[in-house]
Amino acid sequence: MSASPNLRVGIDGFNLAMPHGTGVATYARTLAEALRGLERPIDLVYGLNVDARSALEQRETLFFAALAEGRSGEEPPERVTAWGRVRRSLLSPAARDLVEVPVSGRVVRRGVAARVPAFDRLFTFHRLFWIGRRYLKRYGRLLPVRMAEPPAIMHWTYPVPVRLVGARNVYTIHDLVPLRLPYLSLEDKAYHERLLRACIASADHILTVSQASRDDIMNCLGVAPEAVTAIHQAVSGFAHAAEAEVEARQLRSLFDLEPQGYFLFYGATEPKKNVGRLIEAYLGAPIDRPLVIAGPAAWRSEGELRLLDGAHGKPLTRASQIRRIDYLPAEHLGLLLRGARALVFPSLYEGFGLPPVEAMRAGVPVIAGDAGALPEITGGAALLVDPYDAGAIGSAMARLDGDADLRARLVALGKERAEAFALDPYRSALDAFHARLLARPFPTSSGVTA
Repeated sequence: MSASPNLRVGIDGFNLAMPHGTGVATYARTLAEALRGLERPIDLVYGLNVDARSALEQRETLFFAALAEGRSGEEPPERVTAWGRVRRSLLSPAARDLVEVPVSGRVVRRGVAARVPAFDRLFTFHRLFWIGRRYLKRYGRLLPVRMAEPPAIMHWTYPVPVRLVGARNVYTIHDLVPLRLPYLSLEDKAYHERLLRACIASADHILTVSQASRDDIMNCLGVAPEAVTAIHQAVSGFAHAAEAEVEARQLRSLFDLEPQGYFLFYGATEPKKNVGRLIEAYLGAPIDRPLVIAGPAAWRSEGELRLLDGAHGKPLTRASQIRRIDYLPAEHLGLLLRGARALVFPSLYEGFGLPPVEAMRAGVPVIAGDAGALPEITGGAALLVDPYDAGAIGSAMARLDGDADLRARLVALGKERAEAFALDPYRSALDAFHARLLARPFPTSSGVTA
């Protein structure tokens, strides 16, 4: 069963608007790419500042100027005046009208293409997701928004406190880490659960990215099995590699590293990613090769990195072998990944796990934690370890380092497994999902709870 190719679909820009890429932003871009391949017209919805009173010909410039500020649309005002406090107390229950941004091509968009995928129509509303948050707290339901000729389906790529009037609203819940492992994330847990339940109550369907997350959503939030669908997202990986000699020269000049001469972790340095135990594992393992940790320092990163500062008042000798690199552009991260001896990704819990799939697609062996969705996603093509056991992580690194046959076997298995995350099967699954959704009565009245 297939949906009409002329089916108009909306995608939110909540994560896309952020200046540094997130896993959810990658999900949104891939969704847009798949929809474009299905010939679906796409409407994008952001929370950026374009005044509804501004001239139509100026809105394109104003939108991209607001995008440069690096805000998602969830940020509160930096300064609240007395009149602002009055307006906040008088928050209207009425629907908000999104501001359409006509695009003529006057703005050169090449430099921000990753944050604004190809689209047919573009809409925004200043602080949309911040107002939605206040609206949910005040009225206990999602903020309704309107647009002319709304899309048949609105994909909210993350739980947000907004719904589009006149569309079938689909919310993607990637994981339940804030509820299942509340000590590993920064969210306001009471608000987050309230938001999740409001999205579920208002949704025409819930999407998620793994069977593990689907099980969590059904078991923890009481969602009926027929109301939540797991579709593995597509992973396109990084740009095609240059010749081996060229890549080796780039690795040496940019990072002072040799091909196959280091272990790599990439992602945010935060408790969920388990970087602290990875460092402990590396320091205790009989490995001479460097460990490279690439990615920004995030919540509670200082605790994860404490061993780099030494122990008992003394620096640790092997800590100098650990290289930290902050946020990297995609082309540099791809280079670093392709040159790694292995990716080590001992996360405590993932709803999907993008880096292991990117590594498998790049022909790099993977060591991964055995919790959450990682066993499902790696599908027998990775060396799985107990992420709470630093000794087990270090032993796996040493074993992989010294066993060329094991590395070759994991590379072959990984490349085969990565084909399951190609764009074509994802596009087919998305098309079938749209057809099933459109076959149901519209609109729903009571959401998708059991």
